[in-house]
Amino acid sequence: MTTTVQDPRLAELVQEVGELVDTHHDEHELTPLVADRLRAALAAGIDLPPSVTKPGEDRYVMYPLHVDPAGRFSIASAVWNVGQGTPVHGHETWGVVGIHSGVEREVAFTKPAHDGDVPRREAEVDWTAGQVTVCCTTDDDVHQVFCGGDEPCVGIHVYGADIGTLPRRSYQPDTGEVSWFTSTWTTPAS
Repeated sequence: MTTTVQDPRLAELVQEVGELVDTHHDEHELTPLVADRLRAALAAGIDLPPSVTKPGEDRYVMYPLHVDPAGRFSIASAVWNVGQGTPVHGHETWGVVGIHSGVEREVAFTKPAHDGDVPRREAEVDWTAGQVTVCCTTDDDVHQVFCGGDEPCVGIHVYGADIGTLPRRSYQPDTGEVSWFTSTWTTPAS
């Protein structure tokens, strides 16, 4: 899949992330570097068209901005409308999130050592436009995300895999019961 949004800062970010993935194989070294590039791209202003910032009616949506042809990484526009959120979930890969607009409320949980262990709530943070965080590494990647304001939240998410096809864990926060899901890509609106 090629890049779906024609913005020069996004094209530059795609190139930079590809170069970083080629040269840094330790995700703990890689993710802060990706975060720096995403922070700079957001500060320069990535222009996302309405086709990839429109909230879904029933649930959050993930629009593909770029999926590396070799599956090494993907960049998504993740959109939550007011009142929408995700289940408690993991990623099975590394990830970096930058906020394009709105407020994203993240609730972090401990990653259960075994399926069936109850994830323990650790922290809650509101991320606002321009802020960037390493949301996950494969050893620490359980959270829940919501729209945290009174307008939709649009985040630019960079993952170390094709997140639209990657099976991931979802956790029942009270019981630790695990189910598997895939955040399938949403077709950009016309």
